[in-house]
Amino acid sequence: MRIRKAVITAAGRAQRKLPLQTVIDEHGEERSVLGKIIEEAVRAKVQEIAVVVAPGDAEAYAAVASSSEAEVRFIEQPDPRGYGDAILRARALTGDEPFLHLVGDHIYVSDSDRSCTELVVETAAAEECAVSAVQVTREHLLPYFGAVGGQPLSGVSGAYRVDTVIEKPTPTEAELRLQVSGLRAGQYLCFFGVHALTAGVMDLLEAEAARRPDGPLTLATALAQLAPNEKYVALEISSSRRFDIGQKYGLFIAQLAMALRGPDREEVLTRMFDVAAARQAGAATEKTQ
Repeated sequence: MRIRKAVITAAGRAQRKLPLQTVIDEHGEERSVLGKIIEEAVRAKVQEIAVVVAPGDAEAYAAVASSSEAEVRFIEQPDPRGYGDAILRARALTGDEPFLHLVGDHIYVSDSDRSCTELVVETAAAEECAVSAVQVTREHLLPYFGAVGGQPLSGVSGAYRVDTVIEKPTPTEAELRLQVSGLRAGQYLCFFGVHALTAGVMDLLEAEAARRPDGPLTLATALAQLAPNEKYVALEISSSRRFDIGQKYGLFIAQLAMALRGPDREEVLTRMFDVAAARQAGAATEKTQ
């Protein structure tokens, strides 16, 4: 299964400005968040990228997008009908081909030379099926992520054959339906924000849109329907970390992770300790006054 195209969603009301923000990457260079996400797709050898945006945002996004190796186009989502609808807007680009999907409010930092998108696309090609990146996540973070349940896939380390998908499950739901062999109690496999999806996912989203012409569409619903009908694999990512920049301090923590991954790590650590020491000294002085 060869993946040549990617869909990046960035049209959500709470999400739409996040990819426009600026960060300093691992090499000390100023980049937009969108540029980092596009780079992640390009590392997986994607040739065409659709960025789904809110009406009126295409010009601002085009100004910060950067790619010399892939064609980037912008598709508007006129009505805020949900995450699944945003993906479906890119059907004209993906057609009947499989595609890579990334979310516009996550930054990915790899601890190895291979990115998470490369690992996901390679696994999709080897297994000839849809693959979602997942990460072991503690129970208290379940309200932020979709989660999956399944059984270990024979012969593939860190891979699971998915049988259940629940969007932002409660702890009770997760305990009853999302237990995975080998994980500790209170730990679950939650979406990483990177998916290699088949055209069957677009078909399911189209069918759901026809059934609910005015209702919201979610990707999790389509993936839950996909699991019983097609081989669908979750790949545990341990060599990369995802940072949701929409959460409190999310962008700051992602920025810190990138700085500590780069060649200026020692300088960054020294400055962090200097700031912490100065703050501690200031607090001590206040107590003695």
